Amino acid sequence: MKKTLIINGHPDKESFSFGISEAYKKGARKSGVEIKEINIRELNFNPNLQFGYRKRTELEPDLLDAQSKLEWADHLVWVYPVWWSSVPAIMKGFLDRVLLPGFAFSKREKSLLCSPRLNGKTARIICTMDQPTWYYKLIYRGPSHNAMKRGTLKFIGVKKVKITAIGPIRLSKEDFRLKWLKKIEKLGQMNK
Repeated sequence: MKKTLIINGHPDKESFSFGISEAYKKGARKSGVEIKEINIRELNFNPNLQFGYRKRTELEPDLLDAQSKLEWADHLVWVYPVWWSSVPAIMKGFLDRVLLPGFAFSKREKSLLCSPRLNGKTARIICTMDQPTWYYKLIYRGPSHNAMKRGTLKFIGVKKVKITAIGPIRLSKEDFRLKWLKKIEKLGQMNK
């Protein structure tokens, strides 16, 4: 049975991102996938990596649990809004504090290169934005897509990463959102 972890990075529980997470989960359950979730907004942790990698800050219990879930999963589903061409601050803090050397990657001795430690997983990024997705890709070149796909997930060993970008959300009508929730449910059912 495939093990899927849904990570929601939106700080507002009433956001469309939470509807997306629920739609994906509903579809995945139909196909018999084992599911765990992380709603970053509900975690109790300091998002500031205050000493960088120079000095280790003790991980809070919620972050230790998050690391355990990340190790457990075969497939990671990241759901978040694109804000200022990036991820929300709380999600960035989560990434900084959880994806640490020794857990997500290892530094190679006498080398600038690192070795990934979360190999063999796949991922789906589902992000929302307030502009047309084609505009974000063409004009801005998808900086949050690149940061999450290449700079984060591929760096830690996740080789197959697919992106579903939804926009524009601002000023969108209910039928637009319902159409997307149905598409996301189908993605969950296919566990892609």
